[in-house]
Amino acid sequence: MSAQALRLVPPPVRLADAPAPSWSHLARLSDDVGLLEHARNAIPRREHGYCVDDVARGLLVASREPQPTGLVTGLAERYLAFLTHAQGPDGAFRNRLGYDRRWLDEPSTGDWWGRALWGLGTAAARSPVPWIRREAREAFLIGARQRSAWPRAMTFAGLGAAEVLRADPRDTVAAALLADAATAVGTPGADPEWEWPEPELTYANPALAEVVIAAGDLLGDEALLGDGLRMLAWLCRMQEHQGRLSTVPVGGWRPDVPKHRHDQQPIEAAATADACATAADVTGDERWDAPLFQSVAWFLGDNDTGSVMLDAQTGGGYDGLTPEGPNLNQGAESTLALVATLQHARRLANRASRPSGGGLA
Repeated sequence: MSAQALRLVPPPVRLADAPAPSWSHLARLSDDVGLLEHARNAIPRREHGYCVDDVARGLLVASREPQPTGLVTGLAERYLAFLTHAQGPDGAFRNRLGYDRRWLDEPSTGDWWGRALWGLGTAAARSPVPWIRREAREAFLIGARQRSAWPRAMTFAGLGAAEVLRADPRDTVAAALLADAATAVGTPGADPEWEWPEPELTYANPALAEVVIAAGDLLGDEALLGDGLRMLAWLCRMQEHQGRLSTVPVGGWRPDVPKHRHDQQPIEAAATADACATAADVTGDERWDAPLFQSVAWFLGDNDTGSVMLDAQTGGGYDGLTPEGPNLNQGAESTLALVATLQHARRLANRASRPSGGGLA
């Protein structure tokens, strides 16, 4: 089937077009060890093994489910066990496990350490299963002893700390990690044409703004909160193209260089949805619903090529948006990005159905 034939939902799309999050493809990618990283079409590629980055994302989205089914709870248990197995005694994490159950690296504090703490912090704060909360919190506290030299690793860890701090505002370990994460990100530049703390936009950019917003809110720093909101508003403007979301692609964007549009990654749309949802929750300002809805619509076909970025039959998300349409492989990262964004769509729809809700539906 050609990519052109997959353009089933012509833009503009409606919030009502968003399906409920499906766990069927994540179940297909998961076994008794963890979550397999890659797929060819919808078939897991066992030879590529597992990675903490994706398993941590899996624990995060499973923990966000308000009423998880037995399937979702079982996946959360498996993902949590994988993360605790990956963690070293000093709190650092290995990242890659082969299908033969042999670790391919040593514990360290790269992005996977941060993502592991994000997943663990979310499970510790939100899981409805008491023993998952307890075990996740214990592993989070061990990992929170560490700090990373990499701003994005600190960003992801800080978002996990924010989850813990929302559940327990007295948690000094989480507060310290969140503060250090915001410091690692830095403050936006003074140039109104480039209101960003880095000289270029690379990957996971919305998460940087999100952790600054969370730190400003939870640590009672209004100036920091304002910085984070300004960063996110600028980024949303940068990523808007002809009224739709056009995420920072592989290769990034730099000042005074024409923007290229491909390849766009689903994880960037999901990160935008996460950050805008946090901004809406913190400020109560419904104007953040617009870029959040654009993130949902990106998966439904309101993107630069008019391509639907999900497989309704499998429940999987496509791996990237190319000039010719979607990359039809359905790996873990892309599917998790889809599920996470549809979780936000469900919240938006529930809010819109109330008498005071907006008109997004």
